[in-house]
Amino acid sequence: MKSYNVAKLLAEDKTQIEIEIKGWVRTFRANRFIALNDGSTINNIQCVVDFDALSEATLKRVTTGAAVHIKGTLVESQGKGQTVEIQVNALEILGDSDPETYPIQPKKHSFEFLRENAHLRTRTNTFSAVMRLRSALSFAVHKYFNENGFYYMHTPIVTGSDAEGAGEMFRVSALNAKNPPLTETGDVDYTQDFFGKETNLTVSGQLEAETYAMSLGKVYTFGPTFRAENSNTSRHLSEFWMIEPEVAFMDLAGNMDLAEDFMKSVIGYVLEKNADDIAFLEQRLIQEDKSKPQAERSEMTLTEKLKFVVNNNFKRVSYTEAIEILRNSKPNKKKKFKYIIEEWGADLQSEHERFLVEKHFKCPVILFDYPANIKAFYMRLNDDGTTVRAMDILFPGIGEIVGGSQREERLEVLKEKMAELDIPEEELWWYLDLRKYGTAVHSGFGLGFERLVMFTTGMGNIRDVIPYPRTPQNAEF
Repeated sequence: MKSYNVAKLLAEDKTQIEIEIKGWVRTFRANRFIALNDGSTINNIQCVVDFDALSEATLKRVTTGAAVHIKGTLVESQGKGQTVEIQVNALEILGDSDPETYPIQPKKHSFEFLRENAHLRTRTNTFSAVMRLRSALSFAVHKYFNENGFYYMHTPIVTGSDAEGAGEMFRVSALNAKNPPLTETGDVDYTQDFFGKETNLTVSGQLEAETYAMSLGKVYTFGPTFRAENSNTSRHLSEFWMIEPEVAFMDLAGNMDLAEDFMKSVIGYVLEKNADDIAFLEQRLIQEDKSKPQAERSEMTLTEKLKFVVNNNFKRVSYTEAIEILRNSKPNKKKKFKYIIEEWGADLQSEHERFLVEKHFKCPVILFDYPANIKAFYMRLNDDGTTVRAMDILFPGIGEIVGGSQREERLEVLKEKMAELDIPEEELWWYLDLRKYGTAVHSGFGLGFERLVMFTTGMGNIRDVIPYPRTPQNAEF
């Protein structure tokens, strides 16, 4: 007797074969019909119980959430909604589930409730679909870079530098919290700490990835990053995953080419491989939209939104041109934007980015050549002295999803920028060394993985696309 999972059984083109399967009971109707799921697919398989084959005691233990081992015959289904079902010959309870206390009952639960039960929420259709998509996207990321000649680099999680210059970092220390050693001036003496200096959890692997790109050519990181920003919004996490490729001898145009091809590839992969999960999440969003005012409803279905990215060429627009478009747009003139665009130099908000994508160009947009004073120190200064070779990719429904740049490869220019921002040269001496020994044009970008999962699944809260969200005042599980 062959052992199957649900996905393989539902794809099986033969019937009248003896099979065995293990999974969890989703529902048990009329003491006869078990909806069984094992996580391999969004779909359940129906198992029809033969009363004479099972004892009454066993039937009473077939409750929602119970783990079971079923042996039976795969037959053509007599009901609607499935082509095959299992005629149960034997059933063993592997793990009981208390129907009085089991939190994930076969009814609609709020996402807030499910976050409180995050250890069980993947037993719902929505979260099993989201996490299968998250897994598929992870694989697609590695697949793309592997097939395009990149080397995977594990950048440090504990670091003594701040790549973003934000200062909102989690400190890493082994000192006695109640009685740390002090210097003569009364400050904490970090020379006596474990690493002999003040250290933090990383906010980005980019700077370290640059060092490897300048010897291996094409590298990428894909790992956890941390921000100690006290923000409780639906778009912020304190712990999240970042994808950061860095490429030597590549300019801004090449960086835009790479980012566009990468995004189309990973989204195209899940459109093909996870069609059932996407279809389920799409229907969830359609039902959710029905309860919203007309103005707040989505203009595209989830599938249409994903194909909008895969099937369209990304429009490349300078920041300066985008500002003019926004300044002269109807929403700006009629003060419909929350943040009115008045002059060059404004930091664009999500509403502006979405207008450019959804209303004006009607395709994904790459903005480039941003004002230097709103971008990071490591971005390559243009000849005009006021803009840098930065680029952001804008998507429908979400706005900015990818941020990158050509990196500043000129030693003296980089030193000047660091001095302007009070970034000590001794802190990043190794980063400056790259500009001393064989410097060359190089570029890269960063993509917050959870933002990609949100876009692909249509989920509205970033806490619902990571297994165990870490946010201010929350480190449960």
